[in-house]
Amino acid sequence: MQLSEEHEALRATVEDFAQKEVAPVIGDFYIKEKFPYALVAKMGEMGLFGLPVGEEYGGMGGDYVALCVALEELGRIDQSVAITLEAGVSLGIMPLLRFGSDEQKQRWLPDLAAGRTLGGFGLTEAGGGSDAGATRTTAKLDGGEWVINGTKAFITNSGTDITSLVTVTAVTGRGERSDGAGNGGEDGKKEISAILVPSGTDGFTVAPSYSKVGWNASDTHELVFDDCRVPEENLVGTRGRGYAQFLSILDEGRVAIAALSTGAAQGCVDESLRYAREREAFGAAIGTYQGIQFKIAEMESRTVCARLAWQDAAAKMSAGVPFKKEAAIAKLVSSNAAMDNARDATQIFGGYGFMNEYPVARHYRDSKILEIGEGTSEVQKILIARHLGL
Repeated sequence: MQLSEEHEALRATVEDFAQKEVAPVIGDFYIKEKFPYALVAKMGEMGLFGLPVGEEYGGMGGDYVALCVALEELGRIDQSVAITLEAGVSLGIMPLLRFGSDEQKQRWLPDLAAGRTLGGFGLTEAGGGSDAGATRTTAKLDGGEWVINGTKAFITNSGTDITSLVTVTAVTGRGERSDGAGNGGEDGKKEISAILVPSGTDGFTVAPSYSKVGWNASDTHELVFDDCRVPEENLVGTRGRGYAQFLSILDEGRVAIAALSTGAAQGCVDESLRYAREREAFGAAIGTYQGIQFKIAEMESRTVCARLAWQDAAAKMSAGVPFKKEAAIAKLVSSNAAMDNARDATQIFGGYGFMNEYPVARHYRDSKILEIGEGTSEVQKILIARHLGL
């Protein structure tokens, strides 16, 4: 897909920001496991969080392709920064933008779109994993308020100093199931809804940060809800449609993660090319040896295929046609490319590739989660096979 003039201008702007402002400092944040507030503020000032948000809510009025273009460029340099933007938009903003009430949009979106605040989405639970429908967190109405109890795991952007809200899925009831004699019960299918919980609400506790293998400059927490009360009007979308709503959000998010993954794969190519031209062994630059050349050629091929995949999915999404299969393919292909390229880049760098001061070491640590988050590779294969009629 040939980028439009507007998208190409955005790409160049984000590339310049990533190279000049992110690259020089992010390694220190990563090592110290600190959240890069200044970089996030700059991204907010650039309008990156508001790219797909309408101007009436303080956004840029762009499209999802623009977000993906920005994510690829950020992902080339650092995935922690990229995932902060990706989750801030696809998980923090999009549920409200797609399903929120006018009042919810007017209240929360301007600050989220400007990057002044961040939002999270609480879906995953410790015992659920890929089985998101196994939600155990509950929300019951009592005196015009939802009373929420339960826990959520691995929630991005949920515990920063600028986090303003988390939208959580919870069981709000059960459908009636007949016993065959006309007697109903409440042991039927779970009714799962999405509910907005502002930060600082009584009964809402953000657990300490996880100790993670990668994405160490991003924010990830377990969330605990203990008789947490929020107004009934904090329901996001239609009661009982929370799970379905999130699945549609997840389809969009997979395209964004695919773009981020493509950027990571490209970053590994960039670093490997530079190193192969500079590093000498046995009297010549290692890039003159066919073994290195073949490895980098494979890395480049994976990256190009990943880019074509996310652009195909994004184009269908923007055209308003079904894109679920394409999103799954893009997520699968690009996350594989990122992980494979990170492994090959580390091999090319040799012992230096095992040192945290080198970007390829960060990519090696970071890329594995790309095959897990927002739908594992196995889930993507299930979705693809299902769309093939299997």
